[in-house]
Amino acid sequence: MKYIALLRGINVGGNKKVDMKTLKNTFESLGFTDVSTYINSGNIIFNPSKKLDKLNEIIEKSLQKEFGFEIKVLIKTENEMKVIAKAIPKEWKNDSEQKSDVAYLFKDIDSKNTINELPIKKEFIDIRYVKGAIIWNVKRKDYNKSHINKIIGHKSYIFMTVRNINTARYLAEHK
Repeated sequence: MKYIALLRGINVGGNKKVDMKTLKNTFESLGFTDVSTYINSGNIIFNPSKKLDKLNEIIEKSLQKEFGFEIKVLIKTENEMKVIAKAIPKEWKNDSEQKSDVAYLFKDIDSKNTINELPIKKEFIDIRYVKGAIIWNVKRKDYNKSHINKIIGHKSYIFMTVRNINTARYLAEHK
């Protein structure tokens, strides 16, 4: 079974720079196989060689040692990623008209109630919960009105890692 590790907050705005080749090598040095990375935002697909209950701890400690700063890691199974991607309506896109994203949730906030806590204006955004994630679609003309950008300052934000739907779909279908 393949797993996908989603690194939170790396290579954003020039902060917490992580080289993808070094990241891949770090995962391989842990004994993981079939390791590949996808784009520069910290998506790693791999086959583990250790029990899942220790994966986060092992990976986070290794990344801290390799890169010199803390990196939170969310691990999803291939099946979990597929369920989340299937929940994204086919008509949702990232284009000049609309913006669609997936906020993968750490277990601390993995609940449909999380949506109600976010500082958004629901009349301007289609936002949905699926186990393990919140997905949303907003018309670009309504982006600022939706207040979706205000989630960055919200207390729940540290317990999520956001990817656009193109990335979400790719990671779910990667072979």
